[in-house]
Amino acid sequence: MTVHLHWFLPTGGDGRTLVDRHAFSGGALERTPGRPIAGVRAPDLDYLVQIAKAAEQLGFEAVLTPTGTWCEDAWLTTVALAQHTQRLKFLVAFRPGVISPVLAAQMASTYQRLTNGRLLLNVVTGGDSTEQRRYGDHLDHDRRYARTDEFLSVVRGVWGGTAGAPYDFGGTHYQVDDSFTALPPDPLPQIFFGGSSAAAGPVAARHSDVYLTWGEPPQQVKEKIDWIRELAEQEGRTVRFGIRLHTISRDSARDAWATADRLLDDLSPETVAAAQAALGRSESVGQQRMLALHGGRREDLEISPNLWAGVGLVRGGAGTALVGNHAEVADRIEEYHALGIEHFVLSGYPHLEEAYWFGEGVIPELSARGLVSPATTGGAPLLVAGGR
Repeated sequence: MTVHLHWFLPTGGDGRTLVDRHAFSGGALERTPGRPIAGVRAPDLDYLVQIAKAAEQLGFEAVLTPTGTWCEDAWLTTVALAQHTQRLKFLVAFRPGVISPVLAAQMASTYQRLTNGRLLLNVVTGGDSTEQRRYGDHLDHDRRYARTDEFLSVVRGVWGGTAGAPYDFGGTHYQVDDSFTALPPDPLPQIFFGGSSAAAGPVAARHSDVYLTWGEPPQQVKEKIDWIRELAEQEGRTVRFGIRLHTISRDSARDAWATADRLLDDLSPETVAAAQAALGRSESVGQQRMLALHGGRREDLEISPNLWAGVGLVRGGAGTALVGNHAEVADRIEEYHALGIEHFVLSGYPHLEEAYWFGEGVIPELSARGLVSPATTGGAPLLVAGGR
């Protein structure tokens, strides 16, 4: 079993610091609308093309694109980037409740054909009510997951239908009649799903091909794997697993940790406190687990060998990074892989430079251990479901 390596597109801006936004809102640091930020690389097409081309050349299979009011639209951005790449796949994020599942199925089918099967869909249930309300979504946390359950059923059903056999669905959140896509995707996308709450687990077990977790210490990741495996077995299904992490890999461990320390140089105690307060209001169980790893303190941020929680001091979502020399980072990937993790969705600040550090340093280490297979142009596109 080899690992699948994916990178990240910073469609909200990029830079050499963790603080590149001006306001805390909705559990994340967000840019003040219309206000440029000194020292931040704008997510314009030219810069994102550089990252996408680098990821493709270095051997990453796909790039994850986020969703939210703080970043560019994932659909439009990635369909533009697809014109500048040949093999790279795109994890396009969107939210149930903001878009019709039938329209989502149609858009995904069209996108896949236009890009020759390079679409991955990141279905983000949403762990924060403040951000969801910006989109006009007023459901609470658990009902959002119940809606995602129905959403994925409709998408799959519509993809499986034809003009001669349309799909009907009658649920609490969606009712569709005689629905189908003109040309369903072939092959059908696999489904990735993330979520740490009791409401998320059964949805993951019913719908996901790959369960995606944020980067917790190995023992906690194993507990999640065991939890989802048991739920999936109850559904008569088998689920694979992935993990979302940042990376800081250098020729020497000293240089890697020095780089990690520099990311914290411009974080005042007030900045960290404000970020922690904003993140603490999130309804996301996964976000609360991230916060519990470090308690808002700069001390003891290495919470497991080579696993650093500094990113989570001020940023929502995945808050941990693998830090060390290339062999050490490869060791940690191998350790997670031994637990059953196959997909590694990675990122780093800045994303262009860190892609090269990882691609030229860690990927050869993984290849030497037989953990990475050559990049291919084939294979099924993936549907990635997120939201904590």
